Amino acid sequence: MAMVDAGGIRLHVQRTGPTDGRVPHATLVLVHGLLTDSLASYYFTVAPAFAAAGLDVVMYDLRGHGRSERPPHGYTLDHNIDDLAALLDRLEPAGPVHLAGNSYGGTIAFGYAARHPGRVASLTLIESEPATAAWAAKLGRILRRVVTELAHNEPETIAWITAHRGHNTARLAKGAARLVRETTVGRDIPASRVLTEAQISAVRCPVLGVYGGDSDVADLVPEHRRLLPDFRAVVLPGHEHSVLVEAPGTVGAHILDLVHAGAGVR
Repeated sequence: MAMVDAGGIRLHVQRTGPTDGRVPHATLVLVHGLLTDSLASYYFTVAPAFAAAGLDVVMYDLRGHGRSERPPHGYTLDHNIDDLAALLDRLEPAGPVHLAGNSYGGTIAFGYAARHPGRVASLTLIESEPATAAWAAKLGRILRRVVTELAHNEPETIAWITAHRGHNTARLAKGAARLVRETTVGRDIPASRVLTEAQISAVRCPVLGVYGGDSDVADLVPEHRRLLPDFRAVVLPGHEHSVLVEAPGTVGAHILDLVHAGAGVR
């Protein structure tokens, strides 16, 4: 475990690479999702295969999540993009930098690519999308529900989750309840600055979208094809929003194909 000072906030970072003495030929940064997620969703699924394939793999807990510092306020999308930028400046990654983000993590990664187009060799969005007005409205609805059900009715909600989803999911939900109670995350994210269509279309690196076939995020594929100059999509039937943990081998293989296909930053 390493704690890295990323522009005034301490972030928990895990970094792994080839164990056979090879020098990594590129860096893959993995950005996790919101509230119930952490870098563990990568550490125990796809990260070992990425390292074995010769990559420098960087995982970190978002501010307020996992073992990272939890300030009481400062949770807009721009705060998270700033954290990623500062972290990469501190770590000085080897070779071309590829980004992969799950759910909200993909929105952060896309925002970084829009802000720093020359620094990103490829981008993978797992059940994710760029920040738009529709995205902000959807996150607002989700977070209002979380605040109501977890922050205000936590005992009943946790009891239901335990009975229907199991103890591990209930443990994650308790952590999410603390986050929404102790911070302004529920207000900050829906109020985040969003991207214009022109800013989205300006992201010219290869973009891979991976979606569960039963997820409504897959409905965005035609819009992403319209806006992004170099976009490809993979839709996995029988999966929903948790496709990363449900089908890690398949998701990881598609990400590796994308990374290996790129010779460097465009």
